[in-house]
Amino acid sequence: MLRKEFPWARFYDLRCPVQFDELGNVLEEIQASHSRCRRESEQGIDGMPIIGESDATKSIESLIERVAPSQATVLIAGESGTGKEVVVRQIHRQSGRKGPFVAINCGAIPEHLLESELFGHERGAFTGAVTRRVGRFELADGGTIFLDEIGDMPLPMQVKLLRVLQERVIERVGGTASIPVDVRIVAATHRDLSRCITDGTFREDLYYRLSVFPIDIPPLRERPEDIAPLVREMIERVHRRYCVQLRITPDAMAVFEDYSWPGNARELANLVERLAVMRPNGLIDAPDLPWPLRETPPGTDAFADSVSQDLKVLPEGGLNLKEYLADLEREMIRFALERADGVVQQAAGELGLQRTTLVEKISRHKLRDRD
Repeated sequence: MLRKEFPWARFYDLRCPVQFDELGNVLEEIQASHSRCRRESEQGIDGMPIIGESDATKSIESLIERVAPSQATVLIAGESGTGKEVVVRQIHRQSGRKGPFVAINCGAIPEHLLESELFGHERGAFTGAVTRRVGRFELADGGTIFLDEIGDMPLPMQVKLLRVLQERVIERVGGTASIPVDVRIVAATHRDLSRCITDGTFREDLYYRLSVFPIDIPPLRERPEDIAPLVREMIERVHRRYCVQLRITPDAMAVFEDYSWPGNARELANLVERLAVMRPNGLIDAPDLPWPLRETPPGTDAFADSVSQDLKVLPEGGLNLKEYLADLEREMIRFALERADGVVQQAAGELGLQRTTLVEKISRHKLRDRD
């Protein structure tokens, strides 16, 4: 089993005395497999294909097929974690455009830096601008630019984006030349933009420019038929990453399908990865599922007992304890951030850490925070 599935098992096929070229080939195979697994795990749900059997998912696939070959601007709406970027990447793949796919989160970049990020800047445009910089729109020339969380874009930037949508030209910060750009614009938001328009935080004219072709992604709780196929895909991914083949019992799957998934597909992906770390023996039954899927919130002793139980049986072939503990720490931090809705101070309190310590760990594990 191990020799067929895992590249490192190729060492067993080497015969003594080991030939240098043959050993080099085996090491290259292992390195390529490791790099592929890292790329897949870092992509998360955004690197997944569109998966599901519900009518809503089939409708979204149909809409993508219709709009992708056109140049129409697309506005995707849906709760956080529903897989909006999955849809955007699929639109780009089916568009036939040869240029790159460039994404930017409009809510994650400070207002005073957003214009430079989008449009670039000339040398000397502001303090610290020691060289000319090309913005995301120019980088996406010939391809697709994805404006994520467009509802968080400041009003002054909305005016400048409106001009780009109308004329397909940009101006770098500190420059005077109008630069034409050939880009397909796709935007996404988890906010109710009609309410934002009423509140005066989003321009109505920009909304109509963006929503030429709107696509709404329902939350996962409204399409339970998609949960089982999503779980199967995520299990396959963690198998490639951790060499752990999770097995979900029918009782556990029933719990998955009954849960409301407030974090949608991203919460589901994080949970499956957490189970791969916590249950190296691979079998997942309903009692093994963590809170909040189960009724009882976890106490410190119950959690410690769960971890202890998981470690009583090592996976076949053993494990790397250092990597296991690092993965466990990362998943616990990720879970705490989800429960705290991204507030670092609150998550630090749940983990018994100082805020500065948690920020350092977030950076080390390359986790995002929204504090």
